[in-house]
Amino acid sequence: MLSLENISKSFGEKQVLNSIDMTIESGSPVALIGPNGAGKTTLFSIIAGFMKADRGVIKYNNIKLPDASQFGQLAVLPQDAQLDPRFTIEKQLRFFARLQGLTTKASRHEVSRILELVGMEGERRKKPLELSHGMRKRVCISQALIGRPSLVLLDEATAGLDPLHARSIRELISGLTDDVTFILSSHDLSELERLCERVFVFSGGKLTQYLNVNDASLDNVATTKNTDFLTLRMRSQLSDEIVTAIDNMVDVHAITATQNREYLVEYFTSDESFDVKLLKFLREQGYEYQQLYNGKTLENQLFLDE
Repeated sequence: MLSLENISKSFGEKQVLNSIDMTIESGSPVALIGPNGAGKTTLFSIIAGFMKADRGVIKYNNIKLPDASQFGQLAVLPQDAQLDPRFTIEKQLRFFARLQGLTTKASRHEVSRILELVGMEGERRKKPLELSHGMRKRVCISQALIGRPSLVLLDEATAGLDPLHARSIRELISGLTDDVTFILSSHDLSELERLCERVFVFSGGKLTQYLNVNDASLDNVATTKNTDFLTLRMRSQLSDEIVTAIDNMVDVHAITATQNREYLVEYFTSDESFDVKLLKFLREQGYEYQQLYNGKTLENQLFLDE
């Protein structure tokens, strides 16, 4: 769907993007992650056409951008997108729909469709300041969905939202993935892990890593062939004796404490019922687990070796 070849961008002497090559196929949401200043927002701006790369080529559906034929097919929601406080939600969205080329009649139908899609149909005649922060964010996302784009870039879509509103945004994105490919930028790794299978990692303006969250073969810290991983989160810290006992199990290659009450267990894949044996052993020792994750969490894949 989207390919970037040798994309570079500098501001003065500071190079923000350095020869970025990446390909994004249609399907489940894709994550862009990295520290502040890694170049994610600049890359979003270049893809969306807000700024021009110093060099490189971007193709969308095999057509070099910018191209008028792709107008309306790619949408973007910047992190700090704001609504005009002077006008109602409906009036603003209809204005944006007209800018997309819709007729007056079509814009009315489109605004009703997208507001219903994000659960804001009943708020259409309100002004932005009458809405909560979470509601305004949903309206902003609806703006990005005008015209049924096939690719939507969301920069920190849930930043600053309370857990309930953040969850509703995640559910909205998940519910649209059959029709829309989302590229998400966020610092919330647990959120990205829930939504995304594919992760591009940026650092210092470079694309430094690619991860497929559900593909254990791409784990970068695997030390032994024919092994797999379990991430175990316990309700209480395991004693040193229990950790040693697990490490000495026949099917265990290694156990690592990744953070408080969390352990990464590498085991030999020849034992298909290892997870059951491990949980049974812990139960017999009086320990209760909080969560069992098949494989490594996104956080562990990124930072375990650092």
